[in-house]
Amino acid sequence: MKIVVLDGYTENPGDLSWGGFEAIGETVVYDRTPEEQIVERIGEAEIVILNKTPITRATLEACPGIKYIGVLATGYNVVDTDAARERGIPVCNIPSYGTASVGQFAIALLLEICHHIGAHSDSVHNGDWERSADWCYWNHPLIELDGKTMGIIGFGRIGQATGRIAKALGMKVVAYDAHPSDAGRALAGYVKLDTLLATSDVIALHCPLFPETQGIIDRAAIAKMKDGVIILNNSRGPLIVEQDLADALDSGKVAAAGLDVVSTEPIRGDNPLLKAKNCIITPHISWAAREPRQRIMDMAVENLKAFLGGGAVNVVNSAHS
Repeated sequence: MKIVVLDGYTENPGDLSWGGFEAIGETVVYDRTPEEQIVERIGEAEIVILNKTPITRATLEACPGIKYIGVLATGYNVVDTDAARERGIPVCNIPSYGTASVGQFAIALLLEICHHIGAHSDSVHNGDWERSADWCYWNHPLIELDGKTMGIIGFGRIGQATGRIAKALGMKVVAYDAHPSDAGRALAGYVKLDTLLATSDVIALHCPLFPETQGIIDRAAIAKMKDGVIILNNSRGPLIVEQDLADALDSGKVAAAGLDVVSTEPIRGDNPLLKAKNCIITPHISWAAREPRQRIMDMAVENLKAFLGGGAVNVVNSAHS
């Protein structure tokens, strides 16, 4: 059995092992695969493992030996799941692996906005404290979160992880979700979206990207927010209309934004948020601590073992039961 990993670098840049796959079959790992080389690299492989490399209907037609597709992520939109289902090929994802890490990262973005720790450390290393006439100084406004309201849009596992940390910081937490749960009610008060927009000092996006959530933060939504609101997004970039957020940052309506995702990744040089005021952007790394990546690796191996044992799990296209 031949296993090919088309884009293994982000999952394993060298600190993990592919041994779980190697124990199952001949495993070939590519750090990344250009689109024009996908078919060639898959060749006669039966098992295809990927993260963001696209698998189209044409690719499936050109590679009839494929029996299983494993995605090293929760999102699987890069795979033509309908075409795979028509061929009896299960597409299996990793449904949950980074809940704690992503929630932690959302709060890290918020704390950086509140304290500008990196900028102040750079200032000290550049000699500003040594030259200061006073025993302390600060170059940016500092914000205390205790008593402020955190509004979380999307209150599933990750939203609740963020909410628990926000509560530990003394924040009041409100949430908007299409499907309220008892676990959510134990952490926050569910409110209508307009209420959340109007009452929150900090708004965190943790909802999935669906047609109804695309652009959920746009000019009209921002107009309903408090002046000086902080917006966090480490879910999906297209949840935000980026030009509208950039305009609101530049006008001061939005005090700051902390983003780990953008609409097109890698980010394009013409993205308006690159030049917007008070906008922190990190390169989609909320998930990338070693611990969640190890969970991805372990679950991806278990997914494959389950398929080979005749009981595929975490199937997103119902090709197998």
